[in-house]
Amino acid sequence: MVPKVPAERRDDFFLSIPFQTTGLTGLAVSPDPKHSLTVLYNKILRLLAKMPDDAAYKKYTKEIVDTRIKVVQQAKSIDEMETKIKSGQIEEVIIQAENELLLARKMLNWKPWEPLLKTSPPQQWVWPPAKFTPQN
Repeated sequence: MVPKVPAERRDDFFLSIPFQTTGLTGLAVSPDPKHSLTVLYNKILRLLAKMPDDAAYKKYTKEIVDTRIKVVQQAKSIDEMETKIKSGQIEEVIIQAENELLLARKMLNWKPWEPLLKTSPPQQWVWPPAKFTPQN
């Protein structure tokens, strides 16, 4: 039940109600970001362990995830995590980790570290694809 508040005091009343928001439309506040990120980063690391050591994706992703999981484990506050990770609000970092987990699963399925099934056509990586010759 909402208490009756005089019109001249409504702004003060509603400003005094505690609520949390990220300030980003559609992005809810995470109730436990430390736990969420730890779980996500550990899942990513388990997937990366299944990839060959010389895979570029594994090498660079593992470096980033190792750094971030240390920050999450050592941070005493959410503000400290956001400051050290430098990737926006902690809820945005959680979304990034979720997307990275999805990509890691796809990379494990795609196996980009394996050789090509057939050689690429000659001139495939030449740009522009055709020489431009102006017509008079």
